[in-house]
Amino acid sequence: MSRKGKRVTVARREALSYLAKAEQFLQEASSAINASRADAAMLNAIHAALSAADAVATALAGQRSADPDHARSADLLEELAGGSAEVRGHARQLRALLARKNVMEYESRRAAAGEARDAVARAGRLVDWAREVVRAAIP
Repeated sequence: MSRKGKRVTVARREALSYLAKAEQFLQEASSAINASRADAAMLNAIHAALSAADAVATALAGQRSADPDHARSADLLEELAGGSAEVRGHARQLRALLARKNVMEYESRRAAAGEARDAVARAGRLVDWAREVVRAAIP
């Protein structure tokens, strides 16, 4: 499959739903950090970041990645960047989180408190950015 991966066309207003999901996952990640549940914080942060990427792509292009390889979501953001260093930076944040996803979700290794806090902070930046993009693109 191409680097574009599988994509679906989505009504641009659906960006609001993806943003709401991102905000919920981020709230759960923050609650998990406060309760010393690093694994839950890490995975909720990753899902917040993915939903934030879906919100941005939907708001800007009316499409989102539907590929089983979540890295295609970051590829889509980079494609939409059009040379924007800011968007490429957010795509890098997403890739950094995705690099931890399989290990945390499918292997026995547990998340350390510090890496979970870092993941929540990265996801928070992505969700904040998604909020700005969606508010600007969807009246």
